[in-house]
Amino acid sequence: MQDPILDCEDDIREHLAEHITQQCPPLLGQAMEYAVFPGGARVRPQLCMAVALANNSSDRALAAAAATAVEFLHCASLVHDDLPCFDDATQRRGKPSLHAKFGERIAVLTGDALIVAAFQTLAVHAIHHVRAERVPLVLSILARGVGAPHGIAAGQAWECEPAVDVSRYHRAKTGALFIAATCAGAASAGVDPGPWVNLGACIGEAFQVADDIKDAVGNPEILGKAVGIDAKLGRPSAVGELGLDGATARLKNLLEEGLDSVPHCSGRDSLVGLVRAQSSRFVPEKLGRSAA
Repeated sequence: MQDPILDCEDDIREHLAEHITQQCPPLLGQAMEYAVFPGGARVRPQLCMAVALANNSSDRALAAAAATAVEFLHCASLVHDDLPCFDDATQRRGKPSLHAKFGERIAVLTGDALIVAAFQTLAVHAIHHVRAERVPLVLSILARGVGAPHGIAAGQAWECEPAVDVSRYHRAKTGALFIAATCAGAASAGVDPGPWVNLGACIGEAFQVADDIKDAVGNPEILGKAVGIDAKLGRPSAVGELGLDGATARLKNLLEEGLDSVPHCSGRDSLVGLVRAQSSRFVPEKLGRSAA
């Protein structure tokens, strides 16, 4: 999704600056900036924007705020995911993980601050939106994507259970925020978000299956993060459950199911093309490309 019209980078930077002021503790401000920039592929916020535009959104400001909130939530999840109590990862996006650079206390607070910043960004900017009445639904969608019982916090919690269905785990850990992206994009455009759930669910699960494959056979120097974490921690994995070939087949089936489920809208063809182009980074042949 490299279309310039979907570029959310300036929006993300401007909204983050509102939380990193002179009144912010310096280390926390530095850590928040470090967690968000330089970013990864920005797949989630661009997906949010793409769905809004495919539905002829007349309120770009709301779509951009929603997209920014999705990315803040994603970055927060990475900070917490890397902590010693979870993955104990020392690298992220080719640089030291946040807790490795700033310490665990600042890392925990950074993740918390980014979660709050996501909702504050939407709430504060509601008065500037053309259709502010759409904001409560967008907020509700994002909250569902983060908390319990189906959000990314629940997904992380499934790792603490003795047994879990891998598909259910993937849908919460990764799919929930993709669902939030597609549905928030639809809601910001004033259309029913319900029909957009399956697109987000399928892309999100495919994304996690691809990540499981990369963790099993990827190159850490190219990916910019450690590999072999699933096996090391005994974590649920598509590769562990289905084998490499089975996981690859599952990945391809999920992508096709997601594309087939895209609802009819004025920009459907363009959206399908964008998602298909972006999904090329998922396939195992592209293991050298980071999914974060």
